[in-house]
Amino acid sequence: MKILIHSVKIISKGSPHHLKKRNVLISSGRISEIGDKNYQADKVIDADGMLLSIGWMDLGTYAGDPGLEFKEDLISVGKSAAAGGFTEIVLLPNTHPTVQTKNEISYITQSNATRLVQLQVMAAVTKNCKGEELTEMIDLHESGAVAFSDGLKSVWHTDIFLKSLQYLQKFDGLLIDHPEDNWLNLFGQMNEGINSTSLGLKGMPRIAEEVATRKNLELLEYAKGRLHFSRISTAKTVDMIRSAKKKGLNVTCDITSYQALLDDSLLNDFDTNYKLNPPLREKSDNEALIKGLKDGTIDILTTGHLPQDDESKLLEFDQADFGMINLQTFASQITSLSKFVDIDVLLEKVTSAPRKILNMEIPLIAVDEKANLTLFDPNAEWTFTHKENLSKSKNSPWLGKELKGKAVAVFNNNKHWLDV
Repeated sequence: MKILIHSVKIISKGSPHHLKKRNVLISSGRISEIGDKNYQADKVIDADGMLLSIGWMDLGTYAGDPGLEFKEDLISVGKSAAAGGFTEIVLLPNTHPTVQTKNEISYITQSNATRLVQLQVMAAVTKNCKGEELTEMIDLHESGAVAFSDGLKSVWHTDIFLKSLQYLQKFDGLLIDHPEDNWLNLFGQMNEGINSTSLGLKGMPRIAEEVATRKNLELLEYAKGRLHFSRISTAKTVDMIRSAKKKGLNVTCDITSYQALLDDSLLNDFDTNYKLNPPLREKSDNEALIKGLKDGTIDILTTGHLPQDDESKLLEFDQADFGMINLQTFASQITSLSKFVDIDVLLEKVTSAPRKILNMEIPLIAVDEKANLTLFDPNAEWTFTHKENLSKSKNSPWLGKELKGKAVAVFNNNKHWLDV
């Protein structure tokens, strides 16, 4: 089948067509033509006003498979990812059993040859993500793990963290850590501040993230290696990482796409869909995150996709679990962020940047290259309904709301998904 994407603006710094309007013909899974001609095709997509980039990649999606498939399984997460504009996602290891052996990696990746959305594996640093004993990271790397992390949990044990940095240098591996002092956040429900006090909820102070960040940067400077901070949220954390980069430390970081847009005032109605870790902070933190996106301190944008079933969310606020689903609504947040940051900068943080830090091949938008592409309409107005939702869970604050910005097509592995 030949598909022509007509009059689309290409966003891809590695392409000679970057920031230019072109007609792009896709045939048998490859880019067969790029130019100004009206190429013959079985389907023509009028893409005026849309953006075409290499396929989006999410660094740190959660799926409950294996063990918690009722929250999200490999099939549903793949469908949600495609509908959200992603051709590749990296899954967190916090499953049952934990992703810490060759078998668990194989279970997740074995069908990639026939998948539209490629599922990559972030294997556990410590056994069962408990932070007490290292996994066999060399074997896991050889089995296909693209990075190492305890996922939703921090690598809290200082000696284990240090040894992880040293161990991973044997194969230039990447340690990904969610910086959090668990004791300072113990029983915390939301950002510590005026709003948590007025709502009578135990706060999660910024210092819980900042103490862990500072400690881990000191360990990185001592041990060397490669470190990525996942889901950072405070202004001071951004400043510390900015300073560390200037010192030459091999450190990168990401934020969830909603973290720079939402603040803790949204919890005034005790909506558990806004109960997140890290928590929504205050507007001053949002401004610092946007500055970090602009100046390159923040390397990557992620979805923070964390599905929870009704029994985990439809509870009193202090009993509910953390997390929201966000694969399908991510594109609307790109549109919102583009009011503050150039959209080509934002798209780089979800296309080439995550692949670069994982030492993965970066697709190209060029003739005769495999089509690994995302078509994004920043002006599309749509409603995220229960029917639209392809996740097994529905813990989203955007369900039933009108949004602007949508991924309308993805192409990968000689397959495609179209909503146009």
